[in-house]
Amino acid sequence: MFPNAIALVYFLALHLRSCAADLCNWTGSGFAAGVDSRIVLQVRLRCTEGSVRWVYPGQALRVVLEPNLSSNLRTTVCIKPSPSFRGASVFIERAGELELLVTDGERPQQVFCFRADGPHRPAIYLQANLQSDGHWRRRTMGFRYELLGNRSAAPNLGHSGLQTSCRPCNDTELLMAICNSDFVVRGYIKNISHSSESQTSLVEVSAVRVYWQRSRVFEQQVAPGSSQSLSSWHGRIHALLQCHVKPGDGEFLFTGAEHFGEAWLGCAPRYKDFLSVYQTARAAHRNSCDFPLD
Repeated sequence: MFPNAIALVYFLALHLRSCAADLCNWTGSGFAAGVDSRIVLQVRLRCTEGSVRWVYPGQALRVVLEPNLSSNLRTTVCIKPSPSFRGASVFIERAGELELLVTDGERPQQVFCFRADGPHRPAIYLQANLQSDGHWRRRTMGFRYELLGNRSAAPNLGHSGLQTSCRPCNDTELLMAICNSDFVVRGYIKNISHSSESQTSLVEVSAVRVYWQRSRVFEQQVAPGSSQSLSSWHGRIHALLQCHVKPGDGEFLFTGAEHFGEAWLGCAPRYKDFLSVYQTARAAHRNSCDFPLD
């Protein structure tokens, strides 16, 4: 097990330059650590999202996230191990000690999140395991990372990953969701599929209007022989399997957060119910932001 004393972590720490010359992503080799098991490779990244790719993983790798932000609003760190992530465990630093986040053998596509409050920059440790014959061979492991803010529309981000209360949003949460969500889309549910392996559900949505989105989660499609004006928007939204998302008829307003290029479901009322809540709040001057009504 990796030692919990940070003083030992810094022993013979080796500062490396990234093979890819940017401040968001790092690709490097742990070959030197295979020669001297006391060496801990150290990397510093200064973006709110990016990736780490470790070839010939050695004893340990320490990744410090110190983005150039004017204020400390992003207090949650999420990481998504690569599909090839095998033979290592992931730790985070809390108050001078290491805390296990991901053990070797867990589902590689699961998202793991932790709070990064406090005066110290968040740090992530990867501890590589030896091969059965005691040697390191060529293999690659890594992860993508995101630093998130406290958005009310996003799912709760706990120590073990994406979590949610699996309950309908109340009026206050709904009014905040249309202001703070990464995407707000009006449309219909085409299909819902469930995966017991990933413990998630996938909601296929046909949208009649995309009010906004942070990235291109929803894309416009034009049917063959149709004009651009007859095009429609399509996208997929993820939810946790434990929430038992079910198909429904009629028009919905979908809101939520984006993580690693994927949409995650937040508040999703029927559009007519949203209109009633919003118009009541606007009449009482309690709406959090202006929303375009058709």
